[in-house]
Amino acid sequence: MTAGKITEYYFPFGQKLQPLVQEDRTPKKVFVLGVYASAVHARWKKDGKIICQALAVASEPRIFWDGDQAKAAAIIEKINIPPELGTLEPAGRQLNGPSAKVLDDHILAPLGFRREDAWLCDCLPEARINPSQAKAIREKYAPLIASHGLNPVTVPARPSSFCDLNRSKEITAELLESQAELLVLLGDIPIAQYLNKAARVPYHSLGEYVDLYGYGIRTEVTIAGKTIQVLPLAHPRQIGALGAHSEKWFFAHKKWEEG
Repeated sequence: MTAGKITEYYFPFGQKLQPLVQEDRTPKKVFVLGVYASAVHARWKKDGKIICQALAVASEPRIFWDGDQAKAAAIIEKINIPPELGTLEPAGRQLNGPSAKVLDDHILAPLGFRREDAWLCDCLPEARINPSQAKAIREKYAPLIASHGLNPVTVPARPSSFCDLNRSKEITAELLESQAELLVLLGDIPIAQYLNKAARVPYHSLGEYVDLYGYGIRTEVTIAGKTIQVLPLAHPRQIGALGAHSEKWFFAHKKWEEG
């Protein structure tokens, strides 16, 4: 899972998986740690019928990509799909970049920050195949591999562990490089799998943190000798009500935003 040491993995129709890391490495005010990178999703159609509403076909062009439709179209246009198998087009707006929109509008903006103020990072800097994608690949794509000379999909399945000790050290190095004074953690996994390795804290989940301090309350931790403010918040999926989500965290975050 180490950025820069990735094994070559491939999406449906042949795009290579790419790690997504912070590109602008000038000093920042806030460091945001998410879970794992997402992908560009395409709608797969044949003869006017939808074969798959949202198939992951490429790595996003940048970390926490906003799903820009023109960029999505440009990426998808470069993907070679045999004409007899149909066409690919950008999936619906809500299926590309929804977490980035939540980050900008419901996390950074209430804190008084713009995207330019933030250093963005994920516990796992690469996309993974979630169960719904695995089902689509298994049912729609895999049966065509042999007959049409398609590449096998080798992007790994979504794991339970996103951040081992080595990855934790890499994230800490980025945090120090960023010079940020505030660390925002998105959901349980960055708390349990990064913060608990990097600092001694009396909590392992967002729920435990909120029980101790309250939602949206900053506290201080020491990481690699540096004292930094930490602000655990709900995952963008919960904050933005993106599909299945927790109403508890949706309303807790909404109350925090409203002050």
